[in-house]
Amino acid sequence: MALPLLLAGCVTEDAQPVPERPWHHTATGFRNPPGSPVRGGDFGDWTSFYLRRFGDGAVPELPAGHILPPDAVTAGLHRQRAADSLTWLGHASFLIRLDGRTILTDPFLSQNASPVPPFGPERFAPPPLAPGQLPAIDLLVLSHNHYDHLDLPTIEALPARERIQAVVPLRLGHYFASRGFGSVHELDWHDEVEAAGITVTGLPAIHRSKRALFERNETLWGGYALQSSSKRIYFAGDTGYGPVFQTLGRNLRPFDLALLPIGAYEPRLLMQAVHVNPEEAVQIARELKARRVVAMHWGTIQLADEPAFEPPARFRAAAHGAGYGDDDAWVMRIGETRAI
Repeated sequence: MALPLLLAGCVTEDAQPVPERPWHHTATGFRNPPGSPVRGGDFGDWTSFYLRRFGDGAVPELPAGHILPPDAVTAGLHRQRAADSLTWLGHASFLIRLDGRTILTDPFLSQNASPVPPFGPERFAPPPLAPGQLPAIDLLVLSHNHYDHLDLPTIEALPARERIQAVVPLRLGHYFASRGFGSVHELDWHDEVEAAGITVTGLPAIHRSKRALFERNETLWGGYALQSSSKRIYFAGDTGYGPVFQTLGRNLRPFDLALLPIGAYEPRLLMQAVHVNPEEAVQIARELKARRVVAMHWGTIQLADEPAFEPPARFRAAAHGAGYGDDDAWVMRIGETRAI
């Protein structure tokens, strides 16, 4: 059931531009920045890839300490409650504490990333907290509509949604407005809004959107710059690597912290247009002039062919090679909180 749906996303189509609109707007939706990599592989390559994904029932063995127990998670949050801090909830989900506000990114706390649970990609690392155990959320930022990022069961389980402001890419606001969020802001790339006291800027990413069989790139995807009174954080969402990051680095102020994906990158022929590998993640951090870089989008759910715990080793090696010390290249445990 899910295989034809996923394979449908591999078909390439010519994107028709829209006069007097930004380059990434097309007649049917959106496209990646100029010079971005394109998806390779033929129908056979993609069929083989998805059959491997569905056929491999092996669950990766979790290294000791990869996930903190719930009492340690809540204790860490409590210790840092008065400070700017970062808590990794697994995959691309973070709690970011800035100026006393709590920001939640791409909340995925369900067991499956799928429209039809219990089918589809399944977590091998459980979430450290349930949605109802999270601290009060002031701001939710969402990068795109894939099921491992826009997880409706998690969103619907968040308490006090009426007090949460949501910032989302174009054409995704209805998911939040219809679920009673206090306010919803749709951003194009380079749009800016102040929400919950945080300045949020939408930024380009190299990815795609798809949530249903006959839907392709109809909604926008992207990353964000989050600016408080004293901190500046980059959240990448999902992205491949391309020249857009050199352009952003020339035009944007440096970041204190860059949250970058490092997993789901093999085989490169198929994944290069949507996911960076660890070395490319570090390259983006350097081009954005990030003082510290944090690994995400790994160690939670198996989405591609690389071994589940290969990404952090490659990330550390690449970060050290690029001049980041251990204190500036973070590989966090799921549920861990660190002061920023």
